[in-house]
Formats: sequence, C-alpha cells, structure tokens
Amino acid sequence: MTPNSYPVELSALDITPYRRSNTGIDFVTTLDSGAPGPHVMLSALVHGNELCGAHALDYLVREEVRPERGKLTLAFMNVAAYARFDPANPAASRHVDEDFNRVWSAEVLDGPRDSVELRRAREVRHLIDTVDLLLDIHSMHHTNPPLMLAGPLDKGRRLALDVGAPTLVVCDAGHTAGTRMRDYARFSNPESAGNALLVECGQHWTRGTEEVAIDVALRFLACTGVVALDWATERLPRAAPAVQRIIEVSGPVTIESDRFRFVEDYEGMEVIPDEGTIIGWDGERTVRTPYPECVLIMPSRRLRRGESAVRLGRYVG
Repeated sequence: MTPNSYPVELSALDITPYRRSNTGIDFVTTLDSGAPGPHVMLSALVHGNELCGAHALDYLVREEVRPERGKLTLAFMNVAAYARFDPANPAASRHVDEDFNRVWSAEVLDGPRDSVELRRAREVRHLIDTVDLLLDIHSMHHTNPPLMLAGPLDKGRRLALDVGAPTLVVCDAGHTAGTRMRDYARFSNPESAGNALLVECGQHWTRGTEEVAIDVALRFLACTGVVALDWATERLPRAAPAVQRIIEVSGPVTIESDRFRFVEDYEGMEVIPDEGTIIGWDGERTVRTPYPECVLIMPSRRLRRGESAVRLGRYVG
C-alpha cells in the first residue's frame, strides 16, 4: 500500500491555542516546577503529517500536567508543514522544503542553507541546547508495531528499557541524509548525560496511534521523574509489554541512484532468513541482506537519491 492508501482515522487537531507561549517561541511552552531536576522535553509534529504527537501533547495539557521537579517543555515543531495537512492528500504535509529531522548538525544549522524547516530549527535550537531528556514523537508509513528508536549508544538503550514500552527497541545511528533531532549535540555524546528517544507509534493516521503516543509519553515522564509517578501511572491507557526486544541496526541502505526499487512491496519488520537474499536494486546495483535473520525496518516510499531506502538489523539478546 502507498501511504495515501490508508484511511485517515485521526483528526488534525486545532493547535492554534498553543501558539502563545512563555518561551518566546511560538507553540513551545515550558513549565517550571521551581525545584531542582532535569529539563525534559516532549516534541510533536517534527513531520507535519504525523498527527499522534499533537494528540499526546494536547491530552497532557487537558490533564493539567505539571512537573513536580525540574522543567517540562511541550513543543509543536514543524507547524508550517502541519498547517498544510489535507486528509485528501495526507502524505504531502510531511515537510514544506526539506525534512525537519535531517538538519540537526552544527554544520547544517550554522551553514548558509535556508528553508522553512531550517528557520524553525534555528529558532528552537537554543532551547533544545538546555534540554536534558527528550522524547520525540513520530509515526510511520505502514502498519508496523510501535518502535522506540534509541540511537547507537548504551545510554539510549538503557533509557528505552527504563521507559518500558513499546515492545520493540531499535538501536541505530540514523540516516546518511542528515542528523535527526534525537541525535543532536549532547544526545549523541557518550560522555554527556543528555539523552533522547524517538518513538514511532504506528501508521500515521490509524486510530490507536494517538493512544500509543500518550502511553509512551506518560511512561517517559514517569521514568524521568519530572512528574509524580502516581499521576502518570493512573492515566496509562495500555499495559506494559511483558518483555522488550532489541533490534541492533547495522546501517541504512542509502539510495545512490534515481532508480531504486524493492523486490517486493515490503511494509516493515519482515525477517529475511538467508544471508545474501536480494531485497532490491539501486540502479544496476543489487541490494542483498548482509546476514541471516535480517530484519527490514521501516522501508521507505520516498525512494530518492541520498535518502534511506530501509534500515537493516537483527534481534539480539
């Protein structure tokens, strides 16, 4: 199925009430407990067509979330892209000019390029520099099970396991096309206490994806200690998985030509049993699985040169 083949079961919330903020940045609000503690941030709408994060932040505001220590920032990110969301063509509002989640390196942020997404990233950057713990809420093209993307470092893996949901934890280094916000600055420094997770909550517009976002957001807030444990746990909409499974990613398949195609219409989480199995072609180059029991993670439908076609990994532990 193409992304636009899925029915739009979630509504695009009116977030204009959240424009006014106390940070000097539209749609980004910080709640300060006045007590010592970490600065925790929940971000939504890094991609304008991923609705579940907006539902999660809206839920927390309606439930009158308040930090009991440290600070809590609630951030609606790529609001320009989100404003273009159209249920008749829901995939088109992913971004305006470029992927907001590929610009988070000092080289790009300090460089000469300009785009709607870069302007917004530069606007929020100084605040993110103060964040200790980040949960970035996303969704996926296809109806895959929810995934927590923990990055390549042990600290990210430990935080994902401490949060306790969802079931699948993917340890990966991101994309050749650019740096994710999850991997920005201190978050990707093994010597820093700064840490970040990215949760993929399910198919973009499928009902229930917002429930996953709310569940993981509450668990993250409880894990970081920024809100009272009882306040978070009594609102959890889902039971925790009995056990989490870890997938280590060896790397993305980065597209080198203008003629990439898969052998099959992969939707993700397929396990290819044999090493050397052909899964696609990149121009004349054959793309094969590099090891047995290879897991195909989030195959893309945006098969453009320089971007990731799919990430390859395997279950460990």
